Amino acid sequence: MFNLSKNIVLVGFMACGKTFTSRELAVRLKRERVSTDELIEHREKRSIADIFSQSGEPYFRQVERQIVAEVALREDLVIDCGGGVARDEVNFNVLKKTGVSFYLYASPEAVFRRTRGKTDRPLLNVPDPLAKIKQLLAERDPHYRKADFLIDSDEDNIGKVVDEILKVLSRYSPRSADRA
Repeated sequence: MFNLSKNIVLVGFMACGKTFTSRELAVRLKRERVSTDELIEHREKRSIADIFSQSGEPYFRQVERQIVAEVALREDLVIDCGGGVARDEVNFNVLKKTGVSFYLYASPEAVFRRTRGKTDRPLLNVPDPLAKIKQLLAERDPHYRKADFLIDSDEDNIGKVVDEILKVLSRYSPRSADRA
């Protein structure tokens, strides 16, 4: 049975649809939405790309862990996690204790299509972004698969992804579907 006050946690690789899905899901469930990446940018008063270039990935991951710990203490949220959150065992365990987690899966080709030509993804600012996507996704996929449920987000159809999440939630608590 799904506890209605539990957080709904979205994990997955960059550009898998977590941001758009979390926004729509929060509206339909009348919940507050938080993004770990947005909270980091707000706290640091700089973009993630700037944090990576100026302070490095280890510093970013340290701040990310603090943000995740703080967010996990709250209830009734839709949490959009940055692409690397689930890779950190401590982060993911904290989130799973207070929430039900969904892995939004998108193929490397879909991620490439969605990120092509953009410069706000520091890990993809390389000569062969598709190869980097495949490498990173292969490393992270086993961590993402520790989520409670896997939702295919390959299609560019956020409504369908949200409907699938709501369907899963309704199986565990019929009242959750009534809130949508």
